[in-house]
Amino acid sequence: MTSLIELRNVTRVYGHGEAEVRALDGVSLTIEAGEFVAIVGQSGSGKSTLMNIIGCLDRPTSGAYWVRGADIATLDPDELAGLRRDTFGFVFQRYNLLSTISAAENVEIPAIYAGHSLDARKARSHELLDKLGIGDRGHHRPSELSGGQQQRVAVARALMNDADVILADEPTGALDSGSSAELLTLLEELHTAGRTIILITHDKSVAARARRMIEITDGKIVSDTGAADGARATTPFEKQTDAPSLLSQMSEAVKMAFRSLRANLFRTSLTLLGVVIGVSAVVAMLAIGEGSQKQVVQSIETMGANLLFVRPGAPGTRMRGSAIATLTIEDGERLAELDNIIAAVPTRSGSETLRVEGTDYQTSIDGVTADWPLAQSWPLDYGAFFTDDDQIRRSAVVVLGATVANNLFSNPQSAIGEYVFIGGAPFEVAGVLSPRGATAWGQDMDDIALVPLTTGLMRLFGQQYLSSITLAVEDTKRISETEAAAQSLLLARHGTEDFQLRNTASILESVEESQNAFAILLGSIAAISLIVGGIGVMNIMLVSVSERTREIGVRMATGARRSDIMMQFNTEALVVGGLGGVLGVLIGLGVAMGLGMTGMSIAITPAPAMLAFGSALAIGLLFGFMPARKASRLDPVIALASE
Repeated sequence: MTSLIELRNVTRVYGHGEAEVRALDGVSLTIEAGEFVAIVGQSGSGKSTLMNIIGCLDRPTSGAYWVRGADIATLDPDELAGLRRDTFGFVFQRYNLLSTISAAENVEIPAIYAGHSLDARKARSHELLDKLGIGDRGHHRPSELSGGQQQRVAVARALMNDADVILADEPTGALDSGSSAELLTLLEELHTAGRTIILITHDKSVAARARRMIEITDGKIVSDTGAADGARATTPFEKQTDAPSLLSQMSEAVKMAFRSLRANLFRTSLTLLGVVIGVSAVVAMLAIGEGSQKQVVQSIETMGANLLFVRPGAPGTRMRGSAIATLTIEDGERLAELDNIIAAVPTRSGSETLRVEGTDYQTSIDGVTADWPLAQSWPLDYGAFFTDDDQIRRSAVVVLGATVANNLFSNPQSAIGEYVFIGGAPFEVAGVLSPRGATAWGQDMDDIALVPLTTGLMRLFGQQYLSSITLAVEDTKRISETEAAAQSLLLARHGTEDFQLRNTASILESVEESQNAFAILLGSIAAISLIVGGIGVMNIMLVSVSERTREIGVRMATGARRSDIMMQFNTEALVVGGLGGVLGVLIGLGVAMGLGMTGMSIAITPAPAMLAFGSALAIGLLFGFMPARKASRLDPVIALASE
């Protein structure tokens, strides 16, 4: 059988050299299970240091200390936390209750770190408070309780995990005489029920209530009345391996995080503001950047960025006019059958003078097929484009560009159904194209007239060959693949490379690269705001660690491991980041939609919102890590002594 507590030649030294203080000097002591021991001494005698070592809050500078046969020197911090959680219950002079939670929740704290369920914790907490006569005060916060009631809550907390040893450090120091007598009677009852009671006091009249009195002076035991009858040995210590589940830890950490943040609502709001601004800026700016990119891409696509142009003549041949006769209508028909081609438009180009009632206007004239508007993505303002039937019947119809229509008619809309003489032959105006404007190199795209290709070849151009074939592709990402297929087909038909293929997708790629760089620039500027918000998170967490040092000490004394403290403070930082992320995403989307209503091109997609929210969480985790680590590394003794 093994003694419950055994110290052999234990010393505890603080400082070095001339500043060295020997708080304990060669203390040897054995306490058996079931004893009621009072350790008495004046202030500065070393009694509190001895209690800290006995309660595994501190370690000896030298000497040996065993709890139920386990050498404390061999235990790591988490094993010491488990020992405190399951073996010791602390009752402090200043109560050390957490002010932001109720009395019942204070009592539950040790059970949280023991992994007990919520229902079991609540039932046990209310049971203990009822036994101690304050069951009706469980929902009150410590500030709403008297000193005696607060100390009873502290006793209930010490009993929560059914601890073998109750360590009471000056438990009557802050109580009136009546409350002191009640507390000492309560300790006696606990001793009678089988608990080991170790009472630390400077008052010998209080110490006299114990069955054994140990007096300490200048760090040395000067008297010991010896073990009382009935003290019993205990079973050897077994390292505790049970711990709360991750889900339970996270649930409690989130709950405590919200309580802590609510306790300093104004400061929390200011910190959240920094994260919200950063996230909303990321969402709004990326929406603007993506919208701008789509607008530019669409604009370029209307000018032919999704087109392939087939020109007559071998590569390197300098073409003059339409003098090279290597492309035919049949080439266009075969090219239209290729995969990824939505339209193939054979074209014969020239220039003619158009006349209406004595008004002449010279312009470019193209013979094209009915698929021309589809290939060029060019709608009409008035009338209609000619049809395949017009192509077959070689109808004398013409579609005018906006510039031509404005020069020949006072009202372009009135041109529909009127006749225009082209090359001396009358052509009925079927439609007027919508204005397109000038190209990047200054050419007026609206200075054009279009006729059916068959009609043009018969009435205007004469010779049966083409100036070009325009291919409109469906998927611009496959345009290179489609270009290769067109080249292979024409080589097979012609037997020689007497044509040229030009791919304008490179323009689109350049624009996309520029727009992506612009979006990255906008996102980077917004990310700076997010980082500033992250620094705010770190600041609030560092301040929180400073303000809640004693709370951390209490949690460690009641069994919290370093990982529990780390998780709690990291979770608080994540909660700030998560709340800021949600609010920032909502505000950012609102700003983006508002800008969209003003006419600005906006593209709202899930990716920027998810990126911004994920960044907010990452910022919270990253900037919360250092404060959390600092909290988890605090010395329990120093933490408990902080103001």
